[in-house]
Amino acid sequence: MSSHATIACAFLAVGLAIPQPRLAAQAAVSPAPIPQSPSHPRDASLDDYRAHLIALNGLVQSCAKARDIKTCDPTQVGPDDEVPVSPAPNTERRLVRYGWLRVLLSQAQDKDAPPPNSKPKPSLINHQESWEDVRPVPPTTTQLLIDAQKRLAADLAQAGVTPKPLPDHAQERAAMKQVLAGSEYSGLEEIDPKDSTLEKVGNWLNNALLSMMKASARAPWLGRLLVWGFIAAVCVALVWGLLQMQRRWRIRLVPEGHNPAPGAASAISWQLWLEDARRAAAAGLWREAIHFLYWASISRLESKRLWPADRARTPREYLALVAPDDPRLPKLATLTRSFEHVWYGGRPAAESDYQRAEQIASSLIAGSSSASNPGGAPQ
Repeated sequence: MSSHATIACAFLAVGLAIPQPRLAAQAAVSPAPIPQSPSHPRDASLDDYRAHLIALNGLVQSCAKARDIKTCDPTQVGPDDEVPVSPAPNTERRLVRYGWLRVLLSQAQDKDAPPPNSKPKPSLINHQESWEDVRPVPPTTTQLLIDAQKRLAADLAQAGVTPKPLPDHAQERAAMKQVLAGSEYSGLEEIDPKDSTLEKVGNWLNNALLSMMKASARAPWLGRLLVWGFIAAVCVALVWGLLQMQRRWRIRLVPEGHNPAPGAASAISWQLWLEDARRAAAAGLWREAIHFLYWASISRLESKRLWPADRARTPREYLALVAPDDPRLPKLATLTRSFEHVWYGGRPAAESDYQRAEQIASSLIAGSSSASNPGGAPQ
């Protein structure tokens, strides 16, 4: 097994050890923080929304005149509004935010800075203007307050207009149906979501490879690192797969169509073993009841092809056939020890010993299908 994995890794190293481009690193620019509402938005009707806009317009006018902390307090803006898009009942609502106005009122608490002194432009070579001469001048807070009044007035005018009903486009829909009914469109089918997802994955891979090719000239070492990392990942996956195959070949699962060998535990149904255990427990025969519980568990696990049926196998050999990472192994080991102490060691058994053994056996019988079948489907 190991020689095959080594040869496969060697072929991959020879075929893929070519300098590859790296993925270009792009600096992520964090967006500026957006002012949040001081409280949760309120459900406002159209009348409430119009009254709120009127109050906000008066607040902006007062702030533009006074320009102090009391008049330009951002908390006077109030919460954001969730306004219905139409007067119809149970209609969709639209969230109107006023974070921009709160920020503006905070800035308006300070007076506008005086304009910079005008200086004569320096004479440059070829009479070219410098960047400081041509860059735009940002608007003052006074101008922003005037623009805020215009915006609130426009929102108020728009809130008073009754929305027009959407056209039904009946003629256009009928024309499209007539066109699609033609013979040239008879073979069209709806796009499968699986094909759409595969197409998106393919486009993403193409873009990633294109970015790596563009970045290969700046850092060729990254391309080699990606190639050797890919080779290492393939080798690890190959070795892991071979180990899993070797483990399955070691257990040699019996095909589903084969009947258990005569005398094996699974030759008798685990339900019958369990019934015998309960009858023995009812009669107070705790030693025999634990004996039947153990073989009910072995029959259940063996019927699920955890190991091949064999009538000559000892309890310790059953434990050796269970994988070390199998979650059923600790419980089966505990039940095996209890069974050996009582049945082979001659130790007297009590009702408490039977109850503990029955709890472990019930867990093995109930959980054997889920543990052996990761998908959870009934077997």
